[in-house]
Amino acid sequence: MKGWFWLDSIDYYNKNASIYFENTVDLNIEDILEKFISYLPEAGNILDLGCGSGRDSLYFINKGFDVTAMDGSEELCQLASIHIGQDVLHMQFSELDFQEVFDGIWACASLLHTTPEQLHEILGKISDSLNPGGVLYMSFKYGDFQGYRNGRYFADYKFHDIEEILEEHRDLTIMEIWKTSDIRTERDESWLNIIVRKAEKEVL
Repeated sequence: MKGWFWLDSIDYYNKNASIYFENTVDLNIEDILEKFISYLPEAGNILDLGCGSGRDSLYFINKGFDVTAMDGSEELCQLASIHIGQDVLHMQFSELDFQEVFDGIWACASLLHTTPEQLHEILGKISDSLNPGGVLYMSFKYGDFQGYRNGRYFADYKFHDIEEILEEHRDLTIMEIWKTSDIRTERDESWLNIIVRKAEKEVL
């Protein structure tokens, strides 16, 4: 998988890790976190895919979940590890190689740095990583832009774009898809939020 778009974004986060950490660690997205949790078994296993500051990992840990946090930026891994009090895996999306390990995968504002072609491949790896009946949350900036913004590659999506992508992943079913405003009031941006569930195994 060609990963140079994502590598450029990793370089950005390595260079700006401290600023990014301070700007995001205290943002409150509790409503979305709780919506995701409502789909999960009590004390289930969660993969925080692109954990950034570790903000959401810590929330899940405090709710009693078994959390595996990972990020492609080595600098953010170090900061997040201190924040959540446990090791953070330094891994890229393309390195995902789990087999039916997680009840939930949380990809908040992380997969938006991949191209649509890369996203297809990563969704396959995510599906492999989820237990049957497991749930994925992912979010993207709402729009139709693809390219570089502020030193990072972004792919924005609208409802029909995500629906078309997921049509090619028959084992993943959209449970909810909705748009929210950015919680940072100084930003005039919207976000597309998606929760999908992996199919249960058929009983023969």
